[in-house]
Amino acid sequence: MKIKLVHMIAFLTALAVFLMYRGTLDTMDYFFQDRFMQQESVADTRIAIIAIDDESVTDFGSWPWNRSVHAQLIQTLAEGQPAVIAFDVTFPSPSADDTEADQALVEAVASAGNIVLPVYGTFAPSAKKGGIEALEMSEPFAELKEAAAAVGHINTIPDRDRVVRSSLYSFTNEGQQVESFSWVIYRMFKERSGETVNADMLPLDGFGRFHISYTGRTGQYEAIPYSAVLSGDVPADYFKDRIVLIGPYATGFKDDYLTPLQVKSPMYGVEIHANIVQALLEGDLKKELDWKWNAVILLMAAALAYFLFRKLKMMVSFLAVAAVITVFVIGSSYLYGRGIIISIGYVVPFLVVSCIVVVGFHYVQELLERRRVTEIFGRYVAPEVVNQILKNGEEGLKLGGTRRELTVLFVDIRGFTPLSERAEPEEIVEILNEYLDLAANCIFKHDGTLDKFIGDAAMAIFNAPLLLDDHPMKAVEAAWAMKEGAAALERKLVERFGFGVKFGLGIHTGPAVFGNIGSKSRMDYTAIGDTVNTAARLESNANPGQIILSEAVYNVVKDRIIANSLGEIKVKGKEQGITIYELEGLKK
Repeated sequence: MKIKLVHMIAFLTALAVFLMYRGTLDTMDYFFQDRFMQQESVADTRIAIIAIDDESVTDFGSWPWNRSVHAQLIQTLAEGQPAVIAFDVTFPSPSADDTEADQALVEAVASAGNIVLPVYGTFAPSAKKGGIEALEMSEPFAELKEAAAAVGHINTIPDRDRVVRSSLYSFTNEGQQVESFSWVIYRMFKERSGETVNADMLPLDGFGRFHISYTGRTGQYEAIPYSAVLSGDVPADYFKDRIVLIGPYATGFKDDYLTPLQVKSPMYGVEIHANIVQALLEGDLKKELDWKWNAVILLMAAALAYFLFRKLKMMVSFLAVAAVITVFVIGSSYLYGRGIIISIGYVVPFLVVSCIVVVGFHYVQELLERRRVTEIFGRYVAPEVVNQILKNGEEGLKLGGTRRELTVLFVDIRGFTPLSERAEPEEIVEILNEYLDLAANCIFKHDGTLDKFIGDAAMAIFNAPLLLDDHPMKAVEAAWAMKEGAAALERKLVERFGFGVKFGLGIHTGPAVFGNIGSKSRMDYTAIGDTVNTAARLESNANPGQIILSEAVYNVVKDRIIANSLGEIKVKGKEQGITIYELEGLKK
């Protein structure tokens, strides 16, 4: 079965849909999402970060600090009446040597009444869609957990390329649901504002995750040094009615992650929580289309690409596909702003690969066509002529009947019949092939077209299928080359059989019709007309070793050849005689 363009596009489409189903190119999909969907925006001033930064470590000493320091911070902040205070710092067990500090922290947390503390789950290496169960969970020591207003998990699950793009809403531990740190903060903030929220608003995927619409890069949110708050440089009332996030803000804590807006510069975990909380506050939640709908979009893109490749010229179709890609990217960005995420990372590469495949497909098609033409015309014309046909395409080769001025050459072997009586059949074939090979090579060398072999004779045409300058002279040169080449062959035959054979040639020029002539089932590429018949008659009147030119040929080449007039002869089919000349040499 011949492979067609539709087969190639169908195969690529099926492959792309399969890869989409398997999620093989998700990393590329993420790449496009990050570049064309995620957009920076203004940080929400209702959110403030108190940073455990290098400056604060210098002021309070190496980490971890005495828990009385955290108790003092909570007491200071409580005076300013923030809406929520959330620690992105774990306190998994009581202090080994300072129970008073632990007690101070517990009392401060209980007194504030709005403290959210983190927990952390440990999961199996892989998970199936549905609810996720924690194998173990690290949480604040018992008294501190009881004093806190709420706890939420701080588990961060990066994608395959280690970039954090989604937040796990919840997991279960010993039958209890544990909601995310950011969601708990958001819910508490809304409740303190007199509103209620429901997790049904979250567009969760099969693993219970929702997409994070990031506000900006590292440093987008106001980060106030921990020590600046305790020292009074930043007054407590600065945090009134705000969400206060407290967490590591230095590389030494190893609490930083790659994010879509800055894939090479990590963002601190506390900033990621700030981004999630802002997205929840603004209702900026995105729903990823199911792969089946993305597959439908891919099929539509494939159908459009096939239409463009089929109906338009290659360069125009490529420009059209580029325009489609541009529109698709802009459209996906628009839909992202409306809360819908579609897979760019499958459609765009599919269209690009389709363009590459189409180029390759057309190249192979052209290569096969060149081979087909070469195989067909290589039997009739010299390789240079074949290359010219392929270069000029349809303009250089018009199949059917075409009328043009041609020069026709007939050549026959004189004395072949007596030779065949003396030689064995195998030797006759060998001799015949040598002479005909000589004739064909001389025709090809002078840009002629070998029309056909007729037993021990051959017919050639010049100036078809391609236009040939000075075609009568080309035919004369080919004939003279045959005569000179035949001399060497004749000497070999004389040595073997006692006598040799010679060529007899006739050349005439004039109008003729050439092309594919015959029936649909069988046709020959040939020339017909009076010019052809006259050339054949001239050849039949030539003696062994003689080249006869018609007057029409002689008038064109007479200044470049040495010829002898043979007068006028009568030929079959013509009432008037024909003036002929014998070619005796070429002038140098």
